[in-house]
Amino acid sequence: MSTASEAPGVNSLLQFGEVPFRTTLLVRDACLCLHVQRTARRLARRFDAAFKPVGITSGQFSLLMSLNRPDMPGVPKATMGSVAELLGMDRTTLTAAARVLFRRDLLTMVTETGDRRNKVLKLTPEGRRVLAAAAPIWEREHAELEKLLGEGGAAALREGLAALG
Repeated sequence: MSTASEAPGVNSLLQFGEVPFRTTLLVRDACLCLHVQRTARRLARRFDAAFKPVGITSGQFSLLMSLNRPDMPGVPKATMGSVAELLGMDRTTLTAAARVLFRRDLLTMVTETGDRRNKVLKLTPEGRRVLAAAAPIWEREHAELEKLLGEGGAAALREGLAALG
């Protein structure tokens, strides 16, 4: 069995100071992951503050909005898997987030008729009310962000983010 001390180069990486400071500066200034994470946190804080009067967070708004769909043929049901994929999260994280909203009576989780393993999420009347109160807040905040980004900036940003996956 190989240990870290036997692997070539691992010990040198574990010692403090082996990564040059110029690399630290390069990561700080150029790392796309860092810049996207930092901006995502700032955006989340901005929307969290905006949604505070209606009692939800930006993440809860996104989850509730993902459930805002008619129950009719041709419109996919909001299964745990489809919602998790849409929101870019794993099912465990989605389950935890949904439980909070379930306890607040903003959504229900029902078992699919044909497949008991499949859970479908639906807005409750209270969830629809909260979402209706939050939507104009989102529209206002989003319009302000688009204005900050300038003509075509929001579309270019969405296109760039989509290209990254």
